[in-house]
Amino acid sequence: MKIEYLEDWTIEELEADIAKGGKFVIFTYAISIILATFRRPSDIFYIKSNEYTIANGWPYFLISLFLGWWGFPWGPVYTIQALWYSFTGKNVTEDIKDEVMLHMRSGNPVGYDTEKLMNQ
Repeated sequence: MKIEYLEDWTIEELEADIAKGGKFVIFTYAISIILATFRRPSDIFYIKSNEYTIANGWPYFLISLFLGWWGFPWGPVYTIQALWYSFTGKNVTEDIKDEVMLHMRSGNPVGYDTEKLMNQ
């Protein structure tokens, strides 16, 4: 998965913004089909220090709100968790910051397994 909203940043700008409160987050969403409930992660988003997380999380909020509840027994559990992460995002900054900086220095594209980050 790629990182959203990280284009056109220099390493110095990114480090300064993280020091002011910027963060890397993933959102989760839940979709249920009666006896099966699926919980999936989004791409990684970079949230600037002066932005609200929900500005990027609202599509995942709506997906979970309308499609997450209907599975038994995990639908309500995963939906509540997904709704929470829609507002806050799951902060994965410490997990990926050093690797992002390394990729930015080398000029290589950055990609991550968000399923693994979601379950940490």
